[in-house]
Amino acid sequence: MKRWWLSKDANTRTALGALAVVLTMGSLAWAAVPFYSWFCRVTGFGGATNVAESGSDRVLDETITIRFDGSLAKGMPWTFKPAQREMELKIGETGLAFYEASNPTDHPIAGQATYNVAPYDAGAFFDKIDCFCFTEQVLEPGETVMMPVSFYVDPDIVDDREGQYIHTITLSYTFNEIDLPETYEQAALDTGN
Repeated sequence: MKRWWLSKDANTRTALGALAVVLTMGSLAWAAVPFYSWFCRVTGFGGATNVAESGSDRVLDETITIRFDGSLAKGMPWTFKPAQREMELKIGETGLAFYEASNPTDHPIAGQATYNVAPYDAGAFFDKIDCFCFTEQVLEPGETVMMPVSFYVDPDIVDDREGQYIHTITLSYTFNEIDLPETYEQAALDTGN
């Protein structure tokens, strides 16, 4: 009988230990996405960019080439592409680029753009001043829009151990379909659409 109690205690300890491991792993998995997102924004790791209030206060005589790329997530029915494939600008100079998006369907569709830059080391020096990717976008049936992004490359890139060798940066966006905003759905109900 003593052995039965010992094995029950051992089973209870094992079950509690397994439960603790599952809860810990679940908590870490839940926290991983926001932590990784924060880490990428702070360090530029993974091609995450910075957000700036205004343009750079200094412009260098050196130039850098910015390439533009656009894609759609699986199932997103829009068309989406950069208006121009690349531009050359001085390091520190504010650039303005446009992406064209179109909704060829017969119903409104909302989208949100995710983005990154390559090479990844450039993310810490790529500063967006304003971007369509900061907010969700809703396109009406048949609507085509030009969406702007203003940015500059931080002059500190030329003094960085890795950054000084970067001469071309690719800015990539991928549009994902999202649910229509509640305010949009309510407005449609109020107008009878």
